[in-house]
Amino acid sequence: MVFLSLPTEIDTTPLVLRAWQDQKRVLAPKLSWEQRRMLPIEIRSLTDDLSDSMLGIREPASGIPMPIETIDLVIVPGLAFDQYGNRLGRGRGFYDRFLAHPEYRGWTCALALEEQVVDHVPAGPLDRPMDMLVTDVTVRRFPRAAPTTPARSATP
Repeated sequence: MVFLSLPTEIDTTPLVLRAWQDQKRVLAPKLSWEQRRMLPIEIRSLTDDLSDSMLGIREPASGIPMPIETIDLVIVPGLAFDQYGNRLGRGRGFYDRFLAHPEYRGWTCALALEEQVVDHVPAGPLDRPMDMLVTDVTVRRFPRAAPTTPARSATP
C-alpha cells in the first residue's frame, strides 16, 4: 500500500509504476471519516477513479477494501522523522491506527527528504515506529519491536 503523494511530498509515482511493471498489486489508502480509519483499496491507474479527500489528499474514489493481512508493505508519508524510526504525521492518527491493526504483519517504510530527519520526534504509546526510512541520501533500517524511545538504535 502506498500513499498518493501531495506536491510537497516525495513523489510516489515511480514506485507505483515500477510495482505495476513487476506485476504487483498496488493499494492506496481511502479515508473513512465516519470510522476514523484507512481502507486499503486497489488502484490500477494514477489518473482514473481517484478523488481528493476532505484534507485534499488523493485517494481511490471507490473500491472494495482488501484484507489487511494480505498487505506486506506500507509506504508511509510524514512531516518529520527521527533516527529511531519515529514519525510525525498530520495529527489524525490514521496511519498509526492502521499499522496497529492486529492482522497487519507487514513492513513499514517511510519516504522523506533528508532535511525532514530531525534529532527527536515525540512519540507516545499509540505511535507506530517505521521499520525503514528511505531518503534522498540514505536508507535507515530500525529494529522491529523495539521501544519508541531515543534508546532505540538505528542501523545505517
